[in-house]
Amino acid sequence: METMGRYTLPVLALVVLAFVPMVVEASFTRHLFIIAFIYAIIASNWNLSLGHCGIFNFGHLTFFGVGSYTAAIAAKTYGVDPWVAILLGGPAAAVAAFLMAAPVARLKGIYVVLVTFAFGQLAMQLVLSQSDITGGAQGMVRIPYLRLGEYSFLKDYKLGYYYVALGLLVVSTIFIKLVIDSPFGKSLKAVRDSEEYAAARGVSVSRQRVMVLVLSAIFTGVAGGFYSIYLRVASPEVFGFGTLSLALSMVLIGGAGTIYGPIAAAIALTFATEALAGVRGLEEARFIVIAVAMILVLRLAPGGLLRLFEPLVPKALRQR
Repeated sequence: METMGRYTLPVLALVVLAFVPMVVEASFTRHLFIIAFIYAIIASNWNLSLGHCGIFNFGHLTFFGVGSYTAAIAAKTYGVDPWVAILLGGPAAAVAAFLMAAPVARLKGIYVVLVTFAFGQLAMQLVLSQSDITGGAQGMVRIPYLRLGEYSFLKDYKLGYYYVALGLLVVSTIFIKLVIDSPFGKSLKAVRDSEEYAAARGVSVSRQRVMVLVLSAIFTGVAGGFYSIYLRVASPEVFGFGTLSLALSMVLIGGAGTIYGPIAAAIALTFATEALAGVRGLEEARFIVIAVAMILVLRLAPGGLLRLFEPLVPKALRQR
């Protein structure tokens, strides 16, 4: 009974999302859900390193960008099947995460922020400089789209892409849940709460940091691969500060250290930013509004908005 109760709300939420396309036929609304699912994967995996291990990694969007360009180059330049190209984004991002994690494994505080941010800028400059491969500042366009036999994902009003994005989010969330509930996940919390205590209990702080960064990159890279295949575009904007700040807002507003908070926040903020874009005078200021909202949440509810509903939410949904 307790196990069933722990998964009641997540399963109900999944059922509702699965039926959304049956009710909502507007292609643009489905598009917003797809983008929200992609952001949810980014934010929840970022939360794996930030919220559960305490690594303030400002290079997380680099994994997304690496996955995006890997899939784009594989599908367009080398003719790899788009389904395979999406999956290639995962290991490519994991390799990038390992390269970034190696120098920051023993760093602390602001030094981690600076090095990870610099790594992201280096990746963007590499993309811009290798224009023969990446398209430079113009990016890559007309990337091959998904097909299943004779079925084209371009002609179904985004129905197929919707369910692929939702499926990736479900698999990513299950993956995160398994990591958090494992002995490895418990060691991450020990590192987050007290590195000295964790080291005294035989936990290798440096190794755990490297491993969690690599694990957090896998589905972030897959999401990046799906993003470029879905939009048929790979652009340097994926490394931009606007995308990074929005994803970070989703983590902090939803609740760092929770499992489902960043996912709920990603869906809510995606639709909120789009709604603000439609308000006259707020087209360019919408990200400022989101930033102010993040500051207010951090001030009034440091644990995230999910904390405000703790009396109504099962303990499993607010697990730290």
